[in-house]
Amino acid sequence: MSPQDRSDLVLAFARVLHVNGESTGETLAAAERLGNHLDLRVRIIPRWGELQLDAGDGGARLVSVEAADPTGVDMDRVASTVRAIDQVAAGRLAPPAALEAIRAISRAPPAPTWLFTLAAAAGAAALSVIFGVQHPAAVALIASSAAIGAVLRRALAQYTTNPFLQPLSAALLAGMIGALAVRYQLSSSLRLVAVCPCMILVPGPHVLNGMMDLATVRVHLGASRLIYAGLVILVISAGLLLGLGVLGGSLPVDAPGRPVPLWLDVIAAGVAVAAYSIFFSTPLRMLGWPVAVGMLAHALRWWTLAVVGADAATGAFVACLLVGLVLAPVARRRHMPFAAIGFASVVSMMPGVLFFRMASGLLQLANGSNTTLELLGATIADGVTALNVILAMSFGLIIPKIAVDRLGDGALRAKS
Repeated sequence: MSPQDRSDLVLAFARVLHVNGESTGETLAAAERLGNHLDLRVRIIPRWGELQLDAGDGGARLVSVEAADPTGVDMDRVASTVRAIDQVAAGRLAPPAALEAIRAISRAPPAPTWLFTLAAAAGAAALSVIFGVQHPAAVALIASSAAIGAVLRRALAQYTTNPFLQPLSAALLAGMIGALAVRYQLSSSLRLVAVCPCMILVPGPHVLNGMMDLATVRVHLGASRLIYAGLVILVISAGLLLGLGVLGGSLPVDAPGRPVPLWLDVIAAGVAVAAYSIFFSTPLRMLGWPVAVGMLAHALRWWTLAVVGADAATGAFVACLLVGLVLAPVARRRHMPFAAIGFASVVSMMPGVLFFRMASGLLQLANGSNTTLELLGATIADGVTALNVILAMSFGLIIPKIAVDRLGDGALRAKS
């Protein structure tokens, strides 16, 4: 292959990783490893919307740019790409065949609609259990709402690639079903029937990837990821509140949930983690790690909140620190993408419900019909708590990941 062909191959691999949810650090490391095997000095400059490759081959310098919007999350494609790079490096996959392989990987379909729908129903129902749902009828309604929303999202995906239309439509539907549940006394003031189907729409991997980019001083890309995630959360909140408001419902700015027993929280967490893994198209052979570690992390979080009496941010930090300490070395040793097993383990802890309640409080304050100090204080508290939880989760995952990577890279340099 010519130097240009080899640089195009590296860029193709990096693009698949970048647009399907792999962390930026892992994407750059994989591209560098592939470039070294192809006798190229590779430097990838990632931005929102494009990847730039600067490659050197002897005295020649090659610069290539390819469009790449990192809005997707497909861990099966990520895992397949990482495995293909390992095969190229081991000499089991020739570069010309690798080009065909990466093209096939980039077109691999996501999880089938029936499995995606089942995961949506199970995930929303599991989250409702974690937040203290009390009536089986409400759980059934939550699962049905999430399932219908999943089918609607897949149907819309056939006609448009707009990343905001799918969550907006599903949240609007969930809000309307939640308003009907309130009207017929099937939902409490927690509004779990409306909120839980929307919580599975929150773009947790984009938030965590964005925070990881900021922690490694990739300010432009990190800020872009967080802005995108914030826009998606804003769209979900708008759809939820609009759906509730159309049928005369509302979202009170109250406590986000009720306490539940440890055994119930852990079991529901396992179901939620499995559901999120399916959302992310995580290969089934990797499913055991995030489910087991996610259940353990939820148990530790429950103990931190219920026994120690810590706040939500501390509970999230302790749980995510455990996930990072366990899964960062596992991902490195077993050549599994950390994004595939790490994000699914903790993304059910994302404070989506707090953002929804903050949006509801801001809307009530804007209307001016019920402006009280209690409402203002609760709205501010929800927003501050949500931001603190996200920061705590991010640091809990980032610190072990950076430490494990640096120790591993140092050991490899020592051997070489």
